[in-house]
Amino acid sequence: MNTIRLRDLNLYDVGSTIQLVGALYQEYGKTYLVVLPDEAIADTEPIILKMDLGDWQTFLRQTDLVETEILQNDGTGIKKAIVRKTQRMIDGSLQARIWKRDEWKCRYCGRDDVQLTFDHIILWEELGATIEENLLSSCKKCNRTRGNMQYEDWLKSKEYEQLSQKLRGEQLSKNRFVLQQLPYLRTLKVKNQRSR
Repeated sequence: MNTIRLRDLNLYDVGSTIQLVGALYQEYGKTYLVVLPDEAIADTEPIILKMDLGDWQTFLRQTDLVETEILQNDGTGIKKAIVRKTQRMIDGSLQARIWKRDEWKCRYCGRDDVQLTFDHIILWEELGATIEENLLSSCKKCNRTRGNMQYEDWLKSKEYEQLSQKLRGEQLSKNRFVLQQLPYLRTLKVKNQRSR
């Protein structure tokens, strides 16, 4: 199995294209990979990310910009991580308005039978505002596939072309209409955001 260090990753990919899809558990020589529902595991050999306590703090903080406190016990390693989401929390009424506006479907693939998330049109990493105008309903797969691709590049990509094959003309038009809104949305960038 390949082993890498945190410095070998692009830290900005953590929480964007590198996302949580499950967990590992161990007992007496056995390792269990527990996969979250509706997630697929790549058919490649896993890569071990070897991290010290400082790396863990950086990694967990970067994961969706989550505030994390790591507690250690007698120098034996991490005993517990306490996680509190901060910057990307979306108000419940805002969630409902966006999902209703987008007809409870992913704007990119049109599926309505999967858990929906939100995708920032102007990327969150580029200080895109978490407001109704800058958010679209997205399934996890489409959100992860877009990653940190610019919206205009995403709509031109082969990945979007494949995912959007089942969209109706009206839905495709709505996604293209967003391109006209980009100059305005770029003016709505937030001024303060915690370090990433």
